[in-house]
Amino acid sequence: MRVLGIDPGIAIAGFGFVDKLGHKLEPVQYGAIETAAHTPQETRLRQVYESACALMDKYKPDAVAVEKLFFNRNVTTAFAVGQARGVIILAAAQRGLPVAEYTPLQVKQAIVGYGKAEKRQVQEMVKMFLKLAAVPKPDDVADALAVAICHAHSAVLQGKVDEVTRR
Repeated sequence: MRVLGIDPGIAIAGFGFVDKLGHKLEPVQYGAIETAAHTPQETRLRQVYESACALMDKYKPDAVAVEKLFFNRNVTTAFAVGQARGVIILAAAQRGLPVAEYTPLQVKQAIVGYGKAEKRQVQEMVKMFLKLAAVPKPDDVADALAVAICHAHSAVLQGKVDEVTRR
């Protein structure tokens, strides 16, 4: 199963493709979609959308996992990130890809085993799980890979639950 993990953003949207092969996780490609500040919002959203479409078309994920928004201060930033998140989900929906959403707490729990883990702990675990030489930069990329890993682990359990409930 190939999972695309996304840490949504309007300035930087981290992405990471991870293959789950049995119990093994393999990084396929990862990086960031970046848009320039002081560019009109609609242009930035189009850039995020088109980049997400191109990535999905090139790397053909089986599922897309997106981090849910959690903001408690800057409402303006939350709206912009929410719009970027929306165009990414739209790109997945247009391709018929299932979209899973995870809160930061769920991602930390899945990666570190503790929902209030620090960012650095999550980054180090991503590095370890994927056998990377260094923690991916910027932080948004490591976060996106963490979301992909979270889904790769969760999807197996969810598949078993679905199988039992169908009986």
